[in-house]
Amino acid sequence: MVIRCCQQVSDGKKLKLSHDWVPLEEISPSLPVAVMASEDARFLEHHGFDYKAIEHAAKRNREHPEKRKLGASTITQQTAKNVFLWPGRSWLRKGFEAYFTVLIEILWPKERIMEVYLNSIEMGEGIYGAQAVAEEHFNKDAKALSRSECALIAATLPNPRKFSSKSPSAYMLKRQARILREMQHVKKFPK
Repeated sequence: MVIRCCQQVSDGKKLKLSHDWVPLEEISPSLPVAVMASEDARFLEHHGFDYKAIEHAAKRNREHPEKRKLGASTITQQTAKNVFLWPGRSWLRKGFEAYFTVLIEILWPKERIMEVYLNSIEMGEGIYGAQAVAEEHFNKDAKALSRSECALIAATLPNPRKFSSKSPSAYMLKRQARILREMQHVKKFPK
């Protein structure tokens, strides 16, 4: 958040930081399902690293080097990066990310990992967390987000400063529809 604020200032933009931490119980139960469908379908099954996804990404990137690189970061890895590290790609940062991922998986239950992820992830220019995006883009609390709105938010996560859940493009609506379909097959938190 601090790095993004510095970038806003250095780019001559008006400083914007919207963030309001809420417990997982105060977030629509559809949002964790939507982000798992979009970002990490086996989140509840792995221990921080999805080796199937890593293998798939490595094979696809090797066979199609002309295409955009496919990643395989889990929600836990993204949480480690967002909370403890800096943006960017380097072997040093990836090493620290792996270290923090192991610690997070050992020390936190999956519900805590999801809560931290949903409260720290960037969801738009200067917008961080489920409550902030719910207020800024949908004029409601995170608890009141619909299944469809949750899928739309999740659709923006590959690049939330480029894609908007407030004014979605045709591409975002297509991603939203795919996520809504995949949400039916994602394992959910026990009640």
